[in-house]
Amino acid sequence: MSLGNPMSVAVVLTALLVFGIPGGGQLRPLGWWPTLILSMVAGSAYKAAGGPFQFIPDLIGSGLSTVTKVLPGVTMAAIALSLAIFILFKKLTTKQVGYLGIAFWYVAAGAGGSWSYLSDSIASLGANLA
Repeated sequence: MSLGNPMSVAVVLTALLVFGIPGGGQLRPLGWWPTLILSMVAGSAYKAAGGPFQFIPDLIGSGLSTVTKVLPGVTMAAIALSLAIFILFKKLTTKQVGYLGIAFWYVAAGAGGSWSYLSDSIASLGANLA
């Protein structure tokens, strides 16, 4: 069985997050860490897939543009670190972790340096799954 392309990977990961977070079927709901990791891989698949999935990176990019206009001089690394702190220290539902994981991946990818190692690895994993 081959998923074939990034669009297919994006569809499968979206289904896993949408149906796996609340659970209720034969399998237990996704936990906090699996949700975070899967959402980050989904973010890389969304960026690679383009098409209708390009909406997510475009939305996050618009939000980042607004933040950098309101707070001139703030770097992507500072935004990524702030998001990581928020995700790790704020009590969040797994659904919120899923949304923020996708956003964190996008910000971390744009931060460059050591932040990009994680996002590049996730992007590579997403490409290898396709």
